[in-house]
Amino acid sequence: GAKISPKAEVEITPNLRLGRKSVVSSFVKIKSKDGPLHIGNNVEISNFCVITSHTAGTWIGDDTMIGPNVSIIGNNYRYDRLDVPIRLQEKISPKGIRIANNVWIGAGCTILDGADIGPGCIVTPNSVVSGKLPENSIAQGNPAKVIFTRR
Repeated sequence: GAKISPKAEVEITPNLRLGRKSVVSSFVKIKSKDGPLHIGNNVEISNFCVITSHTAGTWIGDDTMIGPNVSIIGNNYRYDRLDVPIRLQEKISPKGIRIANNVWIGAGCTILDGADIGPGCIVTPNSVVSGKLPENSIAQGNPAKVIFTRR
């Protein structure tokens, strides 16, 4: 029971779990061939989002809202060898991405490998998250920093 727009591009692989009553809007790209990608129940993914996973995985909890133009990128590139172009160095995903239940990710955000967003968080538009955000925080900026705690 998920609803996927016919204009979305979703890689159907054994790595993908798409929860019940989740909605994938038009022009969304979901790439799951390189690692586990779990999208919970009742997740709303707005237009023009890109969601990828790699070996450490990407987990998105239940009841999460993802605004338009959000990028959730579950990998990074090695860049330690100066004699090899970065694009030819291996992809890595040492930590993966964890987005808990009941999270709201605003339009234009970028969520990178290593992001761990706690339950009830709000990430304001155009923020970049690559680390831990505690439960019920509102975070803003690049890098995203907690500006308020919901209570």
